[in-house]
Amino acid sequence: MASLQHSLTARGRRLARELRAHRESAGMTLDQAAAALGWNRFKLGRIESGKTRATAADVGRILDLYGTEDSVQAALLQLAREAGRRGWWTAYSGVFTGGYVSLEDEAAEIRTYHVQLIPGLLQTEDYARAVISAGTPGDPDEVNKRLHARMARKTLLSRPDPPRLKAVLAESALRQLIGGPQVMQGQLTELGRAAQRPNVEIRALPYTVGARAGVEGSFVILRYLDPLDLDIAYSEGIYGNVYIEGADHVARCNAEFDDIWDAALDEEQSTALITAIAAEL
Repeated sequence: MASLQHSLTARGRRLARELRAHRESAGMTLDQAAAALGWNRFKLGRIESGKTRATAADVGRILDLYGTEDSVQAALLQLAREAGRRGWWTAYSGVFTGGYVSLEDEAAEIRTYHVQLIPGLLQTEDYARAVISAGTPGDPDEVNKRLHARMARKTLLSRPDPPRLKAVLAESALRQLIGGPQVMQGQLTELGRAAQRPNVEIRALPYTVGARAGVEGSFVILRYLDPLDLDIAYSEGIYGNVYIEGADHVARCNAEFDDIWDAALDEEQSTALITAIAAEL
């Protein structure tokens, strides 16, 4: 498990792995390759670890050194160009720090479990405003900027090629009174509408489940279509954001999510619980 400041997309992560694999296939150590390129070891190491984005020119020089065949070079150069493309989120660079949104934008499936709050992708504008205002008191301009960014991010679920969202919401998140009864009622109603989308599944984890699942807190798992793009697990908190990329750790997160998903109410029962909580308001 590691806390990282990600600036790379899924394509960038794949490119980094490919460059390292081609160096190893060429029988060169990191020091040997860096020296042949006229670089220091630190620069090439950061490119291979995904901490620095390689330009297309850098990739071309690296692959020429390794003697990579032309067809593979062409594919990896295209990957380098795509990895460096500007996404919609760059317009909100002061809001979105790190690279989570870019990784989320390329995911084929998003698996998320939330204990205290409704996840951002499912928040109404009023609910989101209340959450953001609590974290940014006394600064309406900053609240509006962050609110606009969050609403833009939500369109991910309604674009022509949306990812699949599987969300489990603890009953505590459904009952946490954010923004007052009217705002919360609107948010719960919106969950029902969101669950009608073919790419969205929402389940509720009731209090009665106890400590059998989900006791370690909220987290997200991003999954990708290309098998070369490995799953990433992600969690955020007051002390920073944590990206979990090791295969064993991510497998454990997926197993934990599966347990939570199975322990939760099915979609029909979840809708009934959400509707009942909204009625209480």
